[in-house]
Amino acid sequence: MSRYRPPRTAGTPLITPEGEARLRAELHELWNVRRPQVTQAVSEAAALGDRSENAEYIYGKKMLREIDSRVRFLRKRLENLKVVSERPADPSKVYFGAWVTLEDDDGEQVRYRIVGPDEFDVKLNQISIDAPLARALVGKPLDAEVSVHTPTGEKHWYIVEINYP
Repeated sequence: MSRYRPPRTAGTPLITPEGEARLRAELHELWNVRRPQVTQAVSEAAALGDRSENAEYIYGKKMLREIDSRVRFLRKRLENLKVVSERPADPSKVYFGAWVTLEDDDGEQVRYRIVGPDEFDVKLNQISIDAPLARALVGKPLDAEVSVHTPTGEKHWYIVEINYP
């Protein structure tokens, strides 16, 4: 069996200004803080002698590879992202960046923000624009019914409120 895995699709190249700031902060932290620390630790471990049995050296080199890989990814991704900072022309419909309040058939309400695939966080109620629910919501007006096929079956929601920060 082959170990080849096809590359992950990058997703929609949209991001909010807050998401871009977080990615830039992560890049700065990795490149200007973490990498110099790990490089110093690796050079100190290398000075101790035999590198083949030096756990600090081996672990440090592994950490450097992981940091460099993430830095390359962030730099390439930040080049291709489009920051969406202005409100849409029609704020009465759901588009990227909107906070949407939904109500299900039982009357329970949930509130989600539609964000880019690089910044979604379910704990903060931020869903990716590539998610099935977000794709169903985009372009819909207030009071529209949205149906999404989930693993537990078909779910229906009604759009109760749309806000743009």
